[in-house]
Amino acid sequence: MINDIFAKCYKFTDARQAQILGIYPYFKPISTAQTSEVIINGERKIVCCSNNYLGLTVHPKVKQAAIKAIKKYGTSCTGSRFLSGSLDLHEEVEEKFAKFINKEAAILFTTGHHVNLGVISALVNKGEVVITDKLDHASIIDGCMIAEYFGGEMVRFRHNNMEDLERILKKYEDKPKLIVVDGVFSMEGDICNLPEIIKLAKLYGARVMLDDAHALGVLGKNGCGTAEHFGLEAETDLIMVTASKSLASIGGFIAGREEVIHYIKHHARSLIFTAALPPAQVAAISAALDVIQEEPERRKRLWEITNKMLKSFKELGFNTRNSQTPIIPILVGGGLQRVFTIWRALYDEGVFTSPVLPPAVPEGEELIRTSYMAIHTDEQLEFILDKFAKVGRKFGLIPGSGIFKGKLVKINKKTSFPKKLARRFFVGTQRWMRRLFLAKK
Repeated sequence: MINDIFAKCYKFTDARQAQILGIYPYFKPISTAQTSEVIINGERKIVCCSNNYLGLTVHPKVKQAAIKAIKKYGTSCTGSRFLSGSLDLHEEVEEKFAKFINKEAAILFTTGHHVNLGVISALVNKGEVVITDKLDHASIIDGCMIAEYFGGEMVRFRHNNMEDLERILKKYEDKPKLIVVDGVFSMEGDICNLPEIIKLAKLYGARVMLDDAHALGVLGKNGCGTAEHFGLEAETDLIMVTASKSLASIGGFIAGREEVIHYIKHHARSLIFTAALPPAQVAAISAALDVIQEEPERRKRLWEITNKMLKSFKELGFNTRNSQTPIIPILVGGGLQRVFTIWRALYDEGVFTSPVLPPAVPEGEELIRTSYMAIHTDEQLEFILDKFAKVGRKFGLIPGSGIFKGKLVKINKKTSFPKKLARRFFVGTQRWMRRLFLAKK
């Protein structure tokens, strides 16, 4: 067919080539609960790429709350919150969350991605500006792109660079402005400089929205996130949180002043035109919020693990970038072939991690992302460190090893592929990832 819109689909072979090479890292079919140890294709793997920071996906109270909600409300709301999809359960958990993080009000969306799409595009209109960190999550960028469609403007500052942020704020001093920034950056594991961001925002008349997806339950004396960590809860205008990480469910909140939440509630397209979060997921969120407050020992254990793994990786000689949190990246560098091959070597050793590729990170700074849970055992942590040491030495990541030459993609003793075939895949994958993360370029 001439001018067939599906033509691009038939030509897309990059992912299939990765599957042929045996180094395709995505869509791994887990056949067990989301804990620190899973079964994938019949093989046992120790997980260190999960965002289940407090391990609440298998907490008895959380599971029982979800079961109880299904018995009472059924499995779905079948409609938007605007129509027949709003339950008393939604309003109860919104009040609970707002109280937990010391805000006047909150609204619950169906996903965290929907929060950023809806809130940013609702607040940033024609003649107004949204300012983001260059390493902000893709959902923030997507929200900014929708705002641009409606006449807003998106500007980005260099990662955690306050001089660059001030330069932009000065440039747009006469326009209404919203600064949107991650609390904990999902790939790097570092924390935003919230004190300086708020200081500059006040100086130049901007508002601040904090995406605390990876900080709730992790940072702060009570697990309330980045703002509590810095003692800036009152000064942070809006706090966004996804429920798919420490809250062991799905969905997302935005919390702030009641008037602002009321406005968002009636203008966010991703809330208005999306079916409401099902009752089981809402009940799980509510129970998870209770557990976070009732069992602070989980957060204490998480930080014991975080400190141990950061210290151990550094002592082994790995580069963990600027990580300050349970997200600990391991710098690999050397291109896609190297990071994919190292990922597969770790996977074959029984360690399930995540490869991070350009343009999510700069070229030459490819990462293996690891993250930790309060339910990891000491034995599992030692297993992870032992396998990282073995693979790290093999591929020249740490002292005491040979250097990977890159002539063949070596997966294991039985599997290697010609350089020409491997190169074709890696070039194609880089093109594919650039399209996927278009706004990161």
